Amino acid sequence: MAGRGTDIKLGEGVAALGGLFVVGTERHESRRIDRQLRGRCARQGDPGLSKCFVSLEDDLMRLFANAGPISRILEKSMTEGEELEHPALNWSIENAQKKVEQQNFSIRKRLLQFDDVLNTQREVIYGIRNEAIQSDTPRDIIYAMIEEELEVRLDSLAGDKDGDAMEHFLAWLNAYFPLALKAEDIAKLDTDAQHALILERIKEAYQQREAFEDAEALVGLERYIVIRSLDRRWQDHLTEMEELRRSVNLRSYGQKDPLSEYKSEAYVFFEELMNNVRSEICNAVFRTATNQDAFQNMLARMSQTAQVAGPGTGQAQSVGALAGAVAQAAPAKAPAARKPVELPKVEPVRRELPKLGRNDMVTIRKGGETQELKFKKAEAMILNDGWNLVQK
Repeated sequence: MAGRGTDIKLGEGVAALGGLFVVGTERHESRRIDRQLRGRCARQGDPGLSKCFVSLEDDLMRLFANAGPISRILEKSMTEGEELEHPALNWSIENAQKKVEQQNFSIRKRLLQFDDVLNTQREVIYGIRNEAIQSDTPRDIIYAMIEEELEVRLDSLAGDKDGDAMEHFLAWLNAYFPLALKAEDIAKLDTDAQHALILERIKEAYQQREAFEDAEALVGLERYIVIRSLDRRWQDHLTEMEELRRSVNLRSYGQKDPLSEYKSEAYVFFEELMNNVRSEICNAVFRTATNQDAFQNMLARMSQTAQVAGPGTGQAQSVGALAGAVAQAAPAKAPAARKPVELPKVEPVRRELPKLGRNDMVTIRKGGETQELKFKKAEAMILNDGWNLVQK
């Protein structure tokens, strides 16, 4: 059959015989395909005819056709093998095709509803990612992530009566940010004041970090922190969503709508994704640097300003003292002031067996028994079963 957009040109004498005769051995599920086949003949004013033969055993007739009109026609003593032609059959076939098309449409609509859930999440993630790539100040995204993380963690302290939650919060805060805050510094403040104070301290510490960082390189580092966290967590999230999509249809056996279940669990997964992204960005802000000197300077400052045995203990320094720590660490930029890093000595791995190909024939011996076989089979026997390689 010629493709769409191609007219079948009649040869000499074909038009006189009646033109092209298109014979269909079945009716397709889609009326559109039938019309394309029927339209191959009688092109450009040429004569032609099309005719389709349908069996009552075809899937289209067996599953979707209305059996009532067909049964009444067959009752009129039709003999086997006789051609059956009736307008009611055409009507029944077209109705069957409409049912199939409606079913296929509902399937596509259902798939689109499932895809829209993940597509909405994708727009959020890629919106943040594109902003980090295109923005000249990706630091704003980091500040927004830190602000949201602080808000979530401070809200969780609302019902803390014994102080354990506050202790864990300060332990996390002092571990990843050079603040050296104590419990009494924020205990008397409300949640909004605590949030504002901590965020201001973090921004001041980050601004002092710029004293020993290259500005252009720092922007690239900030962009890398955001993109790396998003990409890693998004890939894991896609795997989880794919597994959920494969299994959620089983919920229908429990009289639950798979789409509603998919939406609710996808929302939980997405919240977990954003929590992981925020946490990873917060953890990496003061643990990365543009070069080794800047990293060692930052470590020196953090060791001087955030050495606390736990919340409420140790010598907590104010933010103003951070400038002195940076000034003391600044000479470390010179190569002479930097201490050489001693790497642990690693012994080279010694090969226990001679270098052989996997398909090389070798001889192995155990006791008085000797075998000759390929090395890929003998290697496991030598390592695990006590066989010895016979050197040739």
